Amino acid sequence: MSQRTEISTLGEFALIEHLTQDLPLNNPSTIKGIGDDCAILNHGSLATLATTDLLMEGIHFDLMYTPLKHLGYKAAMVNISDIYAMNGTPQQMLVSIALSKRFCVEDLEAFYAGLRLACEKHGVDIVGGDTSSSMTGLAISITCLGSADKDVIVQRSGAKDTDLICVSGNLGAAYMGLQLLEREKTVYEQQIKEGHTQTPFQPNFTGREYLLERQLKPEARGDIVKQLQEAGIKPTSMIDISDGLSSELLHIGKQSHVGCQIYEERIPIDYQTAIAAEEFNLNVYTCALNGGEDYELLFTVQLSDYEKVKELPDIHIIGRIQKEEFGHLLVTRDGNEFPLKAQGWNPLKS
Repeated sequence: MSQRTEISTLGEFALIEHLTQDLPLNNPSTIKGIGDDCAILNHGSLATLATTDLLMEGIHFDLMYTPLKHLGYKAAMVNISDIYAMNGTPQQMLVSIALSKRFCVEDLEAFYAGLRLACEKHGVDIVGGDTSSSMTGLAISITCLGSADKDVIVQRSGAKDTDLICVSGNLGAAYMGLQLLEREKTVYEQQIKEGHTQTPFQPNFTGREYLLERQLKPEARGDIVKQLQEAGIKPTSMIDISDGLSSELLHIGKQSHVGCQIYEERIPIDYQTAIAAEEFNLNVYTCALNGGEDYELLFTVQLSDYEKVKELPDIHIIGRIQKEEFGHLLVTRDGNEFPLKAQGWNPLKS
């Protein structure tokens, strides 16, 4: 009897590594293949950056509380963010959609309105794609292309001992926005189950608008890339935060063969995030470390850039890179050290 290994025993990133570890690169134009936010292709004086994402209904989004215009905007932004994470400029996008018969033309018009809004904001051209039918629901596949001078591209593999670890914006807000949406969905479904259909359901999101926006309408941080360039700072490594701070730090650590030490008290948290976490009886720093979908930029800079980077708005120094043998550590407010674990969202987990 042949062996059967369940996909869930590997998880998303281990599965990718397992399937692609022996893939040869035969074309001299392929500089970097699988293993970073983007592939890097050599097409002349500028390098081409290429990234793709697949979004599945019921796995990556729930149309009960996700407007199609917001979904289009977010689908574009998560790809644009990958280009920025390589220190590049997003330029073109290909969009493929598979949809079931429950969708109409007006639904797709709303989706494309959000898609176009995001692309116009970042100067990206929609240049092609494909459409097909689906037996289950909505599936979205987007490929984004960008470019960068070869000497300014930043990969995950460049972090060095004593580098400073920086993050843009604040963390955990998107995760708390998801918790709010899921809570109100549960309340609505319970009312339907109990037959309370006379009064229209009114979800309670008062004072939580920022959290909903971070979940439903994230922003790719091209402004941070521009700030760093204007300040004369080239990060030594960079990644966008899609699966949680812990997971992304471990990616940089693995690719760069380094360890890290971050400080709990320096992780940036928005006030609404802290209040919502308390309401849900959750540790706000656990949410920030593992929540994901913030699409902020996590990057490292040389220690010599400290004076420059500390003056930049909306950038926070949260720790430092250390030698690999010292591990990946979180230092709590009371001085205790705990190993970082990749506990962020895993779409292939059972």
